[in-house]
Amino acid sequence: MSAVLNAPVVADVPVPAFQPGPAGTHITVRGLTKHFAGWPLYEDFNLDIPKHKIVSVFGPNGCGKSTLINMIAGLVPIDAGEILFDGKSLKDTRIGYVFQNYRDALFPWMRTIDNIAYPLKLAGRSKAEVDRRMAELVASFDVRFDLNRYPYELSGGQQQTASIMRALAPKPEVLFLDEPFSALDFEMTLFIREKLQEVFMQTGTTMLLVSHDLEEAVYLADQVLLLTKRPTRVAEILPYADARPRTVETLSEPGFIQAKKRSLEIFQREVRR
Repeated sequence: MSAVLNAPVVADVPVPAFQPGPAGTHITVRGLTKHFAGWPLYEDFNLDIPKHKIVSVFGPNGCGKSTLINMIAGLVPIDAGEILFDGKSLKDTRIGYVFQNYRDALFPWMRTIDNIAYPLKLAGRSKAEVDRRMAELVASFDVRFDLNRYPYELSGGQQQTASIMRALAPKPEVLFLDEPFSALDFEMTLFIREKLQEVFMQTGTTMLLVSHDLEEAVYLADQVLLLTKRPTRVAEILPYADARPRTVETLSEPGFIQAKKRSLEIFQREVRR
């Protein structure tokens, strides 16, 4: 009798059913696991990101803030777990991504206008559709620089503006932003903050923002996702509900001050553990 026939029968191990998030959840993360060099970064990590909200991700250095959104966006493979977007897989979801390093994000051999239109052309949109969407974006961002120039001919702020326009071109369901202001001067940071708020108020696009600046993280957020040190867990999710558009006056509002204070307290608690 063959060895296969003599092999012991192993009972099937039931796979736990996927647990959906509460009503209004857009991104559902279940059992997310990621190891680097044998050490756990995320292990059986669960998270629910609400629809039509801006969620800022903040936490200690090395906790994997950017890695988290990169895994959700499909840019970094996961070791285990499942991620769904409104019940759909990533391949069935339109996403946009704004990278921290705008110099590497744009194709240097393409004119800026072609960079912005690239995802539309990749999706097979007609010239009329592309031209119409480009006109909408130019008007929305009040573009006053020459989009026919190449990216390396533009300032850093102009390049990042083009990167954001490109990410928004296909009208994504979810927009990922990985420290989009870190390489910008203060004037451009204020401009981009304002434009992102305008886009959000017009479209309600779910946004997931990584920031190393606590004030910036709170200022833009509907929720602040605070993470622990590795192996990373959710320390707390803080709501922040001041009205939009938020302006410089927001920074002195009691709601902002309280949200920033509480976020800092949680951050310091986790750093000291």
